[in-house]
Amino acid sequence: MELTAALEFAANHSETLLTTLRRDGRPQQSVVNYLLEGSTFTISITDTRAKTRNLRRDPRAALWVAGSGPYEWVSFDGTVSLSPVATSPDDATCDALVDYYRLAAGEHENWEEYREAMVADGRLLARFTATSATGMLS
Repeated sequence: MELTAALEFAANHSETLLTTLRRDGRPQQSVVNYLLEGSTFTISITDTRAKTRNLRRDPRAALWVAGSGPYEWVSFDGTVSLSPVATSPDDATCDALVDYYRLAAGEHENWEEYREAMVADGRLLARFTATSATGMLS
């Protein structure tokens, strides 16, 4: 499948199944939300999750995006880069998480509270860059 067509399809969705690789090579999957910019999917994750540990060890991953029926989907292969973990409400990671939130949901009612929550959660951003795609589109 042409990567451009798959990205156009993914641009009209926001949920995906992220597959990372465990230490023994078995897949580990998580349902996550994303923002798509070009061929990069940005995902907010927490530092303590298995997917984060897996990605630190091996940045290869896959994203599967479902369509409206069982035979409409795309799957992307790619690699992930991780931002630093948010450690201060005024650090660059919190700034990037604010930008992520604004693009996904608009304005927050209390940005100070949001930034503090990002630090308390140990949040960071995973940026998945798609390199190829397979799938079925109707």
